Amino acid sequence: MSTHDGRTVRTGAEIPARLQARGIRVTAQRLQIAELLLAAPQHLSAEQIAETLRSRGVEVSKATVYNTLNLFAAHGLIRQLAVDDTHSWFDSNVEPHFHFHDEATGTLTDVALPEVQFSRLPAIPEGMEVASLDLVIRLRPKA
Repeated sequence: MSTHDGRTVRTGAEIPARLQARGIRVTAQRLQIAELLLAAPQHLSAEQIAETLRSRGVEVSKATVYNTLNLFAAHGLIRQLAVDDTHSWFDSNVEPHFHFHDEATGTLTDVALPEVQFSRLPAIPEGMEVASLDLVIRLRPKA
């Protein structure tokens, strides 16, 4: 593992061990998807992942990509984000954080927890607890 521009970059040798540590059986296609998505903190759609892999000569169906991403998310390796009605994004940073979403480009940018402050949350229904809190701040160019 190394850092690049303050971001953690994972080496290829670490990724199979991360999959196995989460109880995910390593297959060639899962490894290729993981190596692409987990190489650095980033937000990618299934379509972007499939397109990138195909451009590298890897034959992979969109269904395989979605199934693999859903498996990774179910095991806590990545986080699935529903930011808009058209795409699901998959976030390789599973540490708690929020997001800026540029509506013009679709770009997602991480926002650290200390950068946001809530003065009050609504009362939690009896017998429930907060599992997580998602915040997406949508941005657009000034008119």
